[in-house]
Amino acid sequence: MDPKFERLTQILREQQRVLVAFSAGVDSTFLLKSAYLALGDGVVALTAASPTAPPGELEAAKGFAADLGCRHIVLDSHELANPLFAKNPVNRCFFCKDELYRICREQADYLGISAIVDGTNLDDLRDHRPGLQAANEWGVRHPLVEAEMTKEDIRRYSQTLALPTWDKPSSPCLSSRFPYGTEIDLEKLRKVGACELFLKQLHFREFRVRYHGDLARIELAPNEIERMLDSSIRAAVVGKFKEVGFNYVSVDLQGFRSGSLNEVLRNKSA
Repeated sequence: MDPKFERLTQILREQQRVLVAFSAGVDSTFLLKSAYLALGDGVVALTAASPTAPPGELEAAKGFAADLGCRHIVLDSHELANPLFAKNPVNRCFFCKDELYRICREQADYLGISAIVDGTNLDDLRDHRPGLQAANEWGVRHPLVEAEMTKEDIRRYSQTLALPTWDKPSSPCLSSRFPYGTEIDLEKLRKVGACELFLKQLHFREFRVRYHGDLARIELAPNEIERMLDSSIRAAVVGKFKEVGFNYVSVDLQGFRSGSLNEVLRNKSA
């Protein structure tokens, strides 16, 4: 490893005990592994079980923590019950993270752990991230930022550590599939989740299903768009999406881009 990883290890060891907000994504998986290497049984992972989580992520979190041998707490989160979240304002992510970190703080206090850490990395600071305000208010630390680690760094270290997530596509919560101002509810989340699970079963790798009322807009990695145009795959996707409840199915010719629904915010500020 290199000085950045050594710095991360030093930061974690200084805490002696940490509670890791663990989603099973690339960043939090790397952080949990690093913390466990540094602190062993001084690490507790906490995962919030929520209908906003993409299908399969909770199972992945449970499996990784079990294989690692780390204590893992799973608790229900209820951000959807908060009307401030459900209305889907531009700072929606604040209310989601506020719920997560509240749960983390309660558990950390119960366990006598002072430090809560999450997988925020240096690149995250460059995007629209209202959840960082919630982290600040709950005293959550970002060791990957403190160690000046980018997403590229984290993937490289993850590959060195043989983590299964080293090349895993990013998978933010399903709430990010809804344009700001579109109210979020359990049924809409289930529709989007079912469609994304189907695309995963068809072995598409990097995608999003964006919700636009009766219309589902599929974003695919550019090198996967042509495969979607295969008649049998196209028919299967249309059939499944209509079965789920969408009336119209479209493919975005611009292709997948992370945080595409934030483009409207950037356009307004330009």
